[in-house]
Amino acid sequence: MRKLLDIRIGTMIKANASDPAADVRQIIGLGFESIEPYFWQSMNKDLPLLAKQLREAIGDADVVIDTLGMFGNPLEDGELDRQTLAGWEALIDNAHHFGARTIAGFTGRVRGKPIEASLPAFKTVRGELSRRAADKGVRLAFENCAMNGNWASGDWNIAHNPDAWELMFDAVPADNLGLEWEPCHQLVYLIDPLPQIRKWAEKFFHVHGKDATVRWDVVREHGVFGKHPFVQMRTPGFGDTDWTRVISELRLAGYVGTIDIEGWHDPVYREELEMTGQVRALNYLKDCRGGPRMIGAPA
Repeated sequence: MRKLLDIRIGTMIKANASDPAADVRQIIGLGFESIEPYFWQSMNKDLPLLAKQLREAIGDADVVIDTLGMFGNPLEDGELDRQTLAGWEALIDNAHHFGARTIAGFTGRVRGKPIEASLPAFKTVRGELSRRAADKGVRLAFENCAMNGNWASGDWNIAHNPDAWELMFDAVPADNLGLEWEPCHQLVYLIDPLPQIRKWAEKFFHVHGKDATVRWDVVREHGVFGKHPFVQMRTPGFGDTDWTRVISELRLAGYVGTIDIEGWHDPVYREELEMTGQVRALNYLKDCRGGPRMIGAPA
């Protein structure tokens, strides 16, 4: 396991894919410094074997796997919900094969109810998972994505609002529960992400590289509930966020970890332009970080 001494810039890999290791081999020479393999709703792999395949694909490259993703709704009792919960358990138990410190994803949610209605299930399920993870030296992080939900209703996640974070961490006051944070999902709410870093950075266990563009002309003419989208999710380098300030604030707060680019959302740099956008984001975020990783001071 390579030790993290600074902030690395990487990307996400779809672990549900037929051959995630082939995807890693395809991009390993582009300069990514970390990889976040993630599963959607179900975990369909032999995890020790997958870890071995990914390590072999990485080879001698200076690339880490610090975070694993498991996205779904483990708070309810449908078949896929139960598979999501089992996926969290499996990733916690097998994180050491990847060298990962953190398992990340949605909190889950009692569907169609206000955020407060999810707190009892959150306390039970996430309390048990946090204890399981603590026994393994693993942290759990919740992405701040609304998944089209809001305070009154939703299907996937309650961790998309700082008021909800207060409720969550009061319900389960475990040191190994935190956030997988990104500025994009705060801009979607018209929240300034920079002051949020100063207040919440100690709970930032992982950061996603995703941005947003607020279309203020649409807001002024049509508002935020009209038929015209008032915000676009963007790849870093194409959105509104000052990533130089974001990374500076993260460093001032003591963040050491990865920023893994979450692609597949940009309305321009997608499909055949996906990796064009991601490589631009990779180099942009490295510049915002200060350039190449140069750990230590000269003698």
